[in-house]
Amino acid sequence: MSVREVVKIGDPVLRERARELNPEEIGSDEIQRLIDDLIETKRATHGAGIAANQIGEAVRVAIVEVEEGNPRYPYKPPEPLTVMVNPAIEPIGDEAVEINEGCLSVPALRGNLQRHLAVRIRYLDRHGDQHEVVKRGLTAGTFQHEVDHLDGVLFVDRADPRTFATWEQFDHHQREEFLRRVAELET
Repeated sequence: MSVREVVKIGDPVLRERARELNPEEIGSDEIQRLIDDLIETKRATHGAGIAANQIGEAVRVAIVEVEEGNPRYPYKPPEPLTVMVNPAIEPIGDEAVEINEGCLSVPALRGNLQRHLAVRIRYLDRHGDQHEVVKRGLTAGTFQHEVDHLDGVLFVDRADPRTFATWEQFDHHQREEFLRRVAELET
């Protein structure tokens, strides 16, 4: 296991649609090492999730995990480690919510975008077992963000550019109102 460098906006791998893995590949030493590296890299950078193309690997593998007290996202509800291989996501209903997001591949920048309030995610785990989960609120947004990465989409593509702010300016001007608004999502 190792912490890998997170590629930044402008690297072409972030704009590729990652390829699906076949069942034989999932159990390979190479993919299992990749999954371990994703976990270590996400934890070292305090992300809420990370996709394989963010460390230069254009395969459909992403993880989501939000630890209690995450210093980067202290307002996100805890979410246990979820390893997703070949994830597919579908909205549940038409309700959307405005979320302020940042990204490890777009350092120091945040912006507001619309996300589905509730989604269903189907995926294989690191052992190739099938799962289907339903997520809502900020957690649904995190899963949508990671699956977007696998499709070559960055949050800046969906965000209103008028809302872009550095982390410092977000904390100073927008954080309080954002936290008030998203508190309602988690109830």
